[in-house]
Amino acid sequence: MSEAPVIPDPRPTYERAAEQLLRLVTAVRPEQLDLPTPCTEYDVRALLGHVVAGADRVANVGEGKSPDGPDVPEWTRDLPAGSWPGTYEAARARLLAAWADDAKLDELVTVPWGKMPGRIALAGSVMETAAHTWDLARAIGWSGELDRTVGEFALAAAQQALPAEGREGMPFGEARQAPEGVDTYVRLAAYLGREPEWEGRN
Repeated sequence: MSEAPVIPDPRPTYERAAEQLLRLVTAVRPEQLDLPTPCTEYDVRALLGHVVAGADRVANVGEGKSPDGPDVPEWTRDLPAGSWPGTYEAARARLLAAWADDAKLDELVTVPWGKMPGRIALAGSVMETAAHTWDLARAIGWSGELDRTVGEFALAAAQQALPAEGREGMPFGEARQAPEGVDTYVRLAAYLGREPEWEGRN
C-alpha cells in the first residue's frame, strides 16, 4: 500500500500568493469597489473584506485562538480604496508570523473548513488566495500575468481537497468544464465552480 504524498511546506507559496494578491488590491480604484466579481456572493468591496477576514482567521489558528469570525467584517464595509493595501498587508504579515514555527505544520488544527494538519490548512489558504486573486483580476479588468507556481499549487490543492461532484454543504459549486488551452487560474476557477469565461463591467 503506497503512502499518502507529503504536502510540501505551503508557507513560501502562500507568501508568493499573498504578495500577488496585494498587487491586485493596490490596483483597485475607488469606483471599482462596487463592481461584481466571479465569486457571485461578493462585490469587490466584500471580496476584499473576505480575504482580509480569511487571513485573520488562519492567523488566529496559528496563534492558538479560535478560527471563528465574520465572513466579511462589518468594519471593512466602508473602508476607502486607499486603505485596503495596508489592511491586507497587515493581515498577511500576521498570518505568516503566526505560522513561523515549523512544528505547527504538522499539528492538528481546526480551521473554518475542518480539522487537519497545519500544512493542509495553509495549502487551503493558498488555494483560496489564488482563487480570489483571479476573481479580483477579472472584476477590475487587470490583465497582467499571474504567478504560475502559485496557480499550479492551488489547483493541485483544490483537486486533492474537493470532490468534483457532490459538494452539498460546501461553499463551492459543482466543478465546471474549463475551455481548452486556458491557464491554470481559469482551470482553478472552473474546478471551484466559477464561470470560467466570466466577464465583468470594469
